[in-house]
Amino acid sequence: MYLENIGARAKKASRIMARLGQAEKNNALLKVAEDLLAHKSEIISANEIDVENGRKNHMPEALVDRLMLTDSRFDGIVEGLRQVADLEDPIGEVIDMKKRPNGLLIGKKRVPMGVIGIIYESRPNVTVDAFALTFKTGNAVILRGGSDCINSNIALVNVIRESLASSGITEDAIILIENTDRAIVNELLKLNKYVDLLIPRGGAGLIKNVVENATVPVIETGTGNCHIYIDKYADLNKAIPIIHNAKLQRLGVCNACESLVIHKDIADLAIPLIVADLKENDCEIRGDKAAMAIDSYIKEATEDDFKTEYLAKIISAKIVDSFDEAVEHINNCSTGHSEAIITEDYNSAQRFLDEIDSACVYVNASTRFTDGFMFGFGAEIGISTQKLHARGPMGLLALTSTKYIIYGNGQIRE
Repeated sequence: MYLENIGARAKKASRIMARLGQAEKNNALLKVAEDLLAHKSEIISANEIDVENGRKNHMPEALVDRLMLTDSRFDGIVEGLRQVADLEDPIGEVIDMKKRPNGLLIGKKRVPMGVIGIIYESRPNVTVDAFALTFKTGNAVILRGGSDCINSNIALVNVIRESLASSGITEDAIILIENTDRAIVNELLKLNKYVDLLIPRGGAGLIKNVVENATVPVIETGTGNCHIYIDKYADLNKAIPIIHNAKLQRLGVCNACESLVIHKDIADLAIPLIVADLKENDCEIRGDKAAMAIDSYIKEATEDDFKTEYLAKIISAKIVDSFDEAVEHINNCSTGHSEAIITEDYNSAQRFLDEIDSACVYVNASTRFTDGFMFGFGAEIGISTQKLHARGPMGLLALTSTKYIIYGNGQIRE
């Protein structure tokens, strides 16, 4: 009954949300931003409890970092709300309108999904990002965050709900499942009566459980075994900073680089430079025999290493004989998230863009840019690694559906 009640409230709220105009939604988002800033100290304090508990429970430091709300991250969350408020509202847009020979006008109109359920782990920014995007698109959202982040999420959602109420908008536009029992997740997966879409965000285990057991439609946001390929035509002055940024800026994120692929013709020059930089930052490198022969710092990799999302100071390295072998290796080992090539050769760059089967493919840039905020979406609901409905960072359009609207003038079918 606990989840049934939440589902019924969210469904009711979704019908109210669908009627809100752009100005009402934008004003409410800006008010939420103000109210979050006004309650910043108490939200940070709640987050500090979660961080302290995480460390007591021996949470890996990369995941502690993912959980932590620093001043700058908090300000980024608030800025994300403001950016979403500034974005064009897609709801109500008529995408196409054509007149049939019988006089019927048939068009397609963008509409909210309805109720969106989001299951995620220790990322308090997801709580606000998910609210911002679902709210702007006229949806109600049910959030089920991880137990590691429960104090942060309660503090954030309480402020958002109070802010909505003060704007005269239903608080149930956002509902947090505060029960941290894992059995609740499996109930949510089958709440078809109320939930129109599920989006899981987190580790491979969480996503696998949702995809395999949900009866509610799911958009899969995948793990990130992201590759950087150093082509034989690479500029190493670009390659080293890009690798450093992609691997080390934040370890516990899905767009961090986990795997290097290096063309044999540049390996003798590239590997010592890569090792020098990563070794200085205590990053372990696990490579094949060819890589190990170039630098003794590199440890032997297993086949599993080339398919692993480490979320730690570890990276794999493989030397390939050709561009074709690089593409084959990446497509075989990738999770379909983000891959980059470092090259000064136009043909190599274009072939890489064409032949790599991932959601985001880069030329001469860090994979860390795979992010809704960086893509100009204001925030993101997740990064889809599937191909149906949405792929890559999901902004406002990914949270909408369409319906046909038909204008007649008395037509009947013969």
